[in-house]
Amino acid sequence: MKVGCIGLGDIARKAYLPVLGTRPGVELHLQTRTPATLRQVADGLHLPVAQCHTDLDSLLGAGLDAAFVHAPTAVHPEIVARLLEAGVPTYVDKPLAYELADSARLVELAEERNVSLAVGFNRRHAPGYAQCAEHPREMILMQKNRVGLPEDPRTMILDDFIHVVDTLRFLVPGPVDDVTVRGRVRDGLLHHVVLQLGGDGFTALGVMNRLSGSAEEILEVSGQDTKRQVVNLAETIDHKGQPTVRRRGDWVPVARQRGIEQAVLSFLDAVRAGKVLSARDALETHELCERVVRTVLERSGAA
Repeated sequence: MKVGCIGLGDIARKAYLPVLGTRPGVELHLQTRTPATLRQVADGLHLPVAQCHTDLDSLLGAGLDAAFVHAPTAVHPEIVARLLEAGVPTYVDKPLAYELADSARLVELAEERNVSLAVGFNRRHAPGYAQCAEHPREMILMQKNRVGLPEDPRTMILDDFIHVVDTLRFLVPGPVDDVTVRGRVRDGLLHHVVLQLGGDGFTALGVMNRLSGSAEEILEVSGQDTKRQVVNLAETIDHKGQPTVRRRGDWVPVARQRGIEQAVLSFLDAVRAGKVLSARDALETHELCERVVRTVLERSGAA
């Protein structure tokens, strides 16, 4: 199986290439416009020159069976459209695009061409979070905070808060009939944002504070007088009377802990089996993010 990796930045090198570069039966092809980076990464993976490409035309000429897109979000629409038009099953880092119209166009193109399109919401595959889907979920609380990083609202929400939005959508135990958004924008930068989803018998709350004093990610699900808490995707604490703590094993790879390995293998298995994956559900996450963006901007007077 010939698999392309487009974009060799931090996320590709730390999370995806350690998985793709060690899979039996995968002939990995790399593509980036920066020759020095291409040589460095290829040498580290012991890849021959024939599997290194500086432009998309060359990569497509290799006859790909699948592709992973880790290029900057701004160029996702152009790259993903080229891959789908060429009939290449495509996995792309979230978000599909910064603008909802571009994201919708890519999903529609994939459906028209009957080609797989998957969006990298790896937290759905992270062991700690996947186990939360088996727990009572009358209340869901997710916090993903940073230090000193207020940012343009659309960029922050689509590049980072989207993880919180998608995780809430993944974990809510029923249809959502109430959506509330709050945020603080100062001098054009989003300091914090809160999303509340409500439905029959449950409330889900997503929080991101970019001036929190701490870089942390905490998920809590509770109900029926029990609670499960996952801290930084590595430690799970079950509360029912005395807390029970389970920590990530010393030898568990980060890509597996964060669900990236599972997401990659699930995508490749679907490609091998000829199963066409739809990004329609992922588009619903993008639609909710667009609602968050518009509400935050309207309330700040920036819309």
